[in-house]
Amino acid sequence: MNLTKAQLAAMMDHTLLKAVARPADIAQICQEAIDIKAASVCVNPVNVPQAAQLLNGSGVKVCTVIGFPLGANTSATKAFETKDAIANGAEEVDMVINLGALKAGQVETVYEDIAAVVAAAAGTLVKVIIETCYLTDQEKVQACQAAARAGADFVKTSTGFGGGGATAPDVALMKRTVPPTMRVKASGGMRTWPDVVPNLEAGADRLGVSASLAILAGADLPEA
Repeated sequence: MNLTKAQLAAMMDHTLLKAVARPADIAQICQEAIDIKAASVCVNPVNVPQAAQLLNGSGVKVCTVIGFPLGANTSATKAFETKDAIANGAEEVDMVINLGALKAGQVETVYEDIAAVVAAAAGTLVKVIIETCYLTDQEKVQACQAAARAGADFVKTSTGFGGGGATAPDVALMKRTVPPTMRVKASGGMRTWPDVVPNLEAGADRLGVSASLAILAGADLPEA
């Protein structure tokens, strides 16, 4: 694979979304992200102000989650949550779609929900979590198309809290479906370098991982 460890780290959203995450845990993950030069730290909205303070000037972005992990909030709530998170220092937002609407075939509702968050983000980068483990291939395609039509920047496989995580076939399908201007984030279930490789080979542009340090340590790649 034509990749260095530094380039791999720069693709990582170093993630801590546990409900019991303490300020000390947030401080640790932010320092780890700075040390490895990760793309971002991804934390729950309540932890955004602390992360923003700790990462200020580091080059590591603050990412947070919207409507997480079920996607079952109203669009108005997701939009407010997005604006609040950005006001608190979030530079990227990962939103969960209305999964029930998608399963019911209400694709326009899914689109409108995503569009509400994109509008609220007002130019801040938006990643759309489609939670692939619950979807048929047709539904995955519909979700990706809705995200593209709404003007999102990424589609993302999983929350990590559902029944499954990123798989290479899903990443490849998503990559084929979205336009070249959109990117794909693989997230969930990747704890080791061998877990990551198939998703990279399938076209993942970003990785949502909590085991970033272990993955980098195990990666058979040059340092830089």
